[in-house]
Amino acid sequence: MNNYDRRTFLRRTTAAGLAASTGGLSLPSPAAAAALSTQANFDDPLGVRAQFPVTQELAYLNTASQGPMPRPVQEAVTAYAEERMTFRNPGRQQATFDRARGRFASLFGAERDEVAFLYSTSDAENLVTNAIDWKPGDNLVVDELHFVTAFVVFRELERRSGVELRIVPAVDGKARPEDYAARTDARTRLISVAWVSNRNGFRHHLPTLAEIVHAQGGYLYADGIQAFGTFPTDLHAEGVDFACGNGYKWLFADFGCAPLYVRREHLDWMRPDRFGHGQVAETLPNNRYELTRTASKFEYANPSHASIAAMDAALGFVADVGLNRIARHTHALAGELRSELVGLGRNLFTPAGNPSSIVSCYHNLDPDGLGSALAREGVRFTFQEEGKLLRLAVGMFNNRDDVDRLLRVIARMV
Repeated sequence: MNNYDRRTFLRRTTAAGLAASTGGLSLPSPAAAAALSTQANFDDPLGVRAQFPVTQELAYLNTASQGPMPRPVQEAVTAYAEERMTFRNPGRQQATFDRARGRFASLFGAERDEVAFLYSTSDAENLVTNAIDWKPGDNLVVDELHFVTAFVVFRELERRSGVELRIVPAVDGKARPEDYAARTDARTRLISVAWVSNRNGFRHHLPTLAEIVHAQGGYLYADGIQAFGTFPTDLHAEGVDFACGNGYKWLFADFGCAPLYVRREHLDWMRPDRFGHGQVAETLPNNRYELTRTASKFEYANPSHASIAAMDAALGFVADVGLNRIARHTHALAGELRSELVGLGRNLFTPAGNPSSIVSCYHNLDPDGLGSALAREGVRFTFQEEGKLLRLAVGMFNNRDDVDRLLRVIARMV
């Protein structure tokens, strides 16, 4: 029996022994009740597993790819669909939209007027890039841990506008601020980062990057799709100029609703890169229009109301659970996972002590064999780098048993 089997065995037999010690009575002794309560807390630290049906069968360690939808969000989407069938409350869609905007602003330290709902984070990356008045010889700085969309967008900008893309190399799984500072100068218009990297979970300290780029008169953009929902934050305090996420990962909503934050001071000069009826604030004579001046000016067309309904419910759910509680639980469990992978001889790509919920390692095993074994155990994960890199993501609903199911498989194969 390996360490992971033994731990599970002891946990289960201890719980069984406590149940037996009650002698068949309906009420356990105070000591047994306290022990059972501790076990329940261990199995469901945040008290949310019942809201995630995926936990009934799977050790789902793949929220960095897609977060499973919890029951309150599914119910909100169903309610939206029923309203679309019956039209009993035609004002419900707009009320939900307005509430979702307010919830996002409140939860992440923004003002309502600084928040727009786009369709994807790629929309935001393009919007911000196209709003800047680039000149030949300007530059922008990213790092190797950014998401692929950034490189696609900025290589095209480089080709089209004669700007220089500067790429910070990763060192020991980190993109270091001093390496950003070394590549930033008076012609740097933008630093763009994945706030939390999809590759290894490395988390940037945004205030430091903001200080570096603002000293040169540039802007800071953060792709927050792997950040929003995983720790508490105040976007104003972070110093970031623009940030965008989406609902389908750590917010546990759905595709098609990407909250964009634009710092208020930039709303006057930023122009949308596309236009439509959704931006109209006032209708003027002769088919002329006054457009809105808030971040909603980037909402040029009808939104995906089903996605908005999911986002609204998800933001309420995350707020009820509490971002501080989510961060404490997931970061601690991710830290345990990092330590035990090292104990099994795996090479971490995620930096030690990294404050995020993502753990990546080079498993040094046959990827087909490992993938099949994990699938048989009901463990969900992501392979990257042609199967060499194993990426794991610890969500609010995950517990130690989920981690143990993964570790048992690796322990057997090592």
